Amino acid sequence: MAITAPALAPALAPAPLTRVEPNQRRQSGRDTGIDLVRACCVIGVVVLHAMMVGVTVVDGRPLFENVSDRTAWIAPVSWVLQVMPLFFVIGGFAGLLAYRRQRAQGWSAIAFVAGRLHRLMLPAVVTIGVVGAGLVLLAAAGVPADLVTMAGFRYGQPLWFLGVFLCCQALLPALAAAHDRAPLMTIGALATTAVLVDVLRAATGVDGFGFINLLFVWAALQQLGFSLADGTIDGSSRRTRVLVGVGAVVVLAVACAAGVYSADLVANINPPTTALFLVGIAHTAALSLFRARLARVSERPRVASFTAFVTRRTMTIYLWHMPVLLAMAGASAVFALATGFVLPAPDSAVWWLGRPLWVVAALGLTAAVAMVFSRIEAVPMPTATASPRRIVGATIVALLAVVLLLVVGTSALTAGAAVVLILVALRTASSSVRREAAMSPGRVRCDASGRRGSSR
Repeated sequence: MAITAPALAPALAPAPLTRVEPNQRRQSGRDTGIDLVRACCVIGVVVLHAMMVGVTVVDGRPLFENVSDRTAWIAPVSWVLQVMPLFFVIGGFAGLLAYRRQRAQGWSAIAFVAGRLHRLMLPAVVTIGVVGAGLVLLAAAGVPADLVTMAGFRYGQPLWFLGVFLCCQALLPALAAAHDRAPLMTIGALATTAVLVDVLRAATGVDGFGFINLLFVWAALQQLGFSLADGTIDGSSRRTRVLVGVGAVVVLAVACAAGVYSADLVANINPPTTALFLVGIAHTAALSLFRARLARVSERPRVASFTAFVTRRTMTIYLWHMPVLLAMAGASAVFALATGFVLPAPDSAVWWLGRPLWVVAALGLTAAVAMVFSRIEAVPMPTATASPRRIVGATIVALLAVVLLLVVGTSALTAGAAVVLILVALRTASSSVRREAAMSPGRVRCDASGRRGSSR
């Protein structure tokens, strides 16, 4: 069920508004319980990545490593902290409600995608630019080239989320239309295709085939969020939701025990497998079962303050937590080299004793950096283009920037190229009224929301 750019363009064109059902109106505002869960997911990602960072000094040289690559504890921990499936479910939930709300206000589907691109890529272009400049400074300071390369590689690893989430949000209008027409068929087609990709990968032994699921696994999880948003899941009996959630966990456990999927759920991200969809089903069932309780907890003053802080800075926290962790690791190595302090070996008893302090420091420093850079995330979206071709082109260019950093690696050169590509994408997604008016029989005008009008 691949959706190509030509197929996407008609879905982005202005279309008649669909009727909003009562349960959709009931959930049209912000759901503070869902916001709380999303905030916890963001913190969970930072905690998981912080636990993976290992730094020692060997023969007078810093050694940076991903501790999870050679430890057994990551598998059970990943069953608690693998929150990415839930993140995409919540992205689908919030995205569908926002899209329907904007359509009811007269926004075009194009303006919705332009807004998502702006919200994701504007803070990203700043982070990538700063990291690129930082790599230049490290090289100029005499840091060995292999360490600079490693820093760029570690920084770029989490950016897969940026590209995949942008792709899913760009496809949201088309997938929402498919959901409205045939919800079960749509999610079934996505999930079935994901399973077939896993089978193809296993049968051929070619791991590269698994990357096809960068679309199907995450899109299927987003589609789960649609069903949560329109009340379908909440409308099921409690017994049904319990059985589905427990059943997903049982199937996942059996598949992992049989060697079909790795018991390390973090390893199932690269490339993504259908195991993540099973995780998402379990998470969604649990979220639905406890939504009322989460809503009550989210209204407590301190909890609400935490949720508001993270919600306003979600992308900033995600984009900056890895540079913060790399800076912490580098500072630890410099301190050890300067003072002769012996850093504990990763996964040793002393290393574990220091993990709570390390994680707290990572959270605190990430929050401090987010407070500085979050104003970029809050910059209002400019007037959106009214051209389907321009928004499709802008999305593709932005995705190319992320792919460049992931495939080639993050260096000063690729970071600079990615910055240029993202700026081009942002400019393309904004309105060029004169150009679009020249292409239209009537004069086209767009307001800041991306709504279109005509002088006719």
